[in-house]
Amino acid sequence: MVLEICVDSLDSAIVAAKGGAERVELCSNLLEGGITPSAGLIQEVRAAIGIQLFVMIRPRGGDFVYTERELQVMETDVAEAKRAGADGIVLGVLCSDGQVDIPCTERLAKLAAPMRVTFHRAFDLTPDLEQACEDIIAAGAHRILTSGGKQTAPMGAEKIACLVKRAGTRVGIMAGSGINAQNVVELVRITGVAEVHASLRKRSRSPVYYRDKGVSMGARKNAEFVRYELIEADVRALRQALDSALKAGDVRR
Repeated sequence: MVLEICVDSLDSAIVAAKGGAERVELCSNLLEGGITPSAGLIQEVRAAIGIQLFVMIRPRGGDFVYTERELQVMETDVAEAKRAGADGIVLGVLCSDGQVDIPCTERLAKLAAPMRVTFHRAFDLTPDLEQACEDIIAAGAHRILTSGGKQTAPMGAEKIACLVKRAGTRVGIMAGSGINAQNVVELVRITGVAEVHASLRKRSRSPVYYRDKGVSMGARKNAEFVRYELIEADVRALRQALDSALKAGDVRR
């Protein structure tokens, strides 16, 4: 049972590896849902951890319909991730009608080879998940991250189970969103997934004690004083919940 942890810093990547994750999804700016991390961050994380490293390829926040210039940026980022020794990339490209953009996804997937490709939760924004699954398979991606079209994976568990059956061995289905040590065993039992994705981030205290609350650097007021951290004990608890369930036969490997 593979545990993937979404991280946005070097420290969190190290914590994920120590806690028992088999893979990290490396992003920047998780407040936007994750965008492409810097080349420096990718390189430092690759040097620091021995587990699988997948890099988010998303040039900006907002929707998942990209211009040709943005796709060229994504191609450059894919090449940079490959040079840095990443094991895979994470992407999601849609058309304006919400369908999977097969040609652009295939274009990026071919460039990424031999790295593996995960199609992220843009999948959950498509109008027909079954058709989107077929389109992603046709485009050459290897894995789909999904919450079953719902806000969290536990809420979309029944749909995820259907997708697992539909996909068979053609593409991996990884459950993600709202997963923790308390709900993961039941989720895996219902869905039959062999991989789960979690962030487990917790808000932490900023060390800054002087604060001019009349000045903000962005649209989110006082975001400059917000930090999130990954706690090793939380990762380990999730890993242990999965391992205990496997040992007891509650879920299948």
